[in-house]
Amino acid sequence: MLILPLASKAHGRREAAARFWLLAHQVSQRSPAERLTNIQAGFAPGWIRAVREALRLAPPQMEALFNASISTLERRQRQQQSLDPVASERLDRVAMVASHALRAFETPERAAQWLITPNAALGNHIPLQLCETGLGTAQLHRLLGGLPERHDQCQSNPF
Repeated sequence: MLILPLASKAHGRREAAARFWLLAHQVSQRSPAERLTNIQAGFAPGWIRAVREALRLAPPQMEALFNASISTLERRQRQQQSLDPVASERLDRVAMVASHALRAFETPERAAQWLITPNAALGNHIPLQLCETGLGTAQLHRLLGGLPERHDQCQSNPF
């Protein structure tokens, strides 16, 4: 009897993770003006769970990423309140980088692993943490843009 709720919960996690990758792709296809409008309006609260499940983030990581306490994030989800512009902008950055990582690494699993693993090319910072700033995000896009050439030239890719 306990198997059904667990299976249902696992299915819900997979669904949320798949939703994140779909939404990340959709965000990456929008114009800057459309993205800005979405940021100002605030992203839907469902993104919170989708990001958490897709990247398997712990509460402290969620707090840092969204610049909000877990209780605030959970309340927004319960009350179906949009994210504020700061959290929405960070989420936009994460979505853009995640979409770029997916193109570079070809599977959601490998892209997610890259996003949450300390990276020597980034001074051992975790790529996801760099999404907190515009400069960090630009650095990630530059690094990801160089991956195909480096990967083709070297079997043991440090990225």
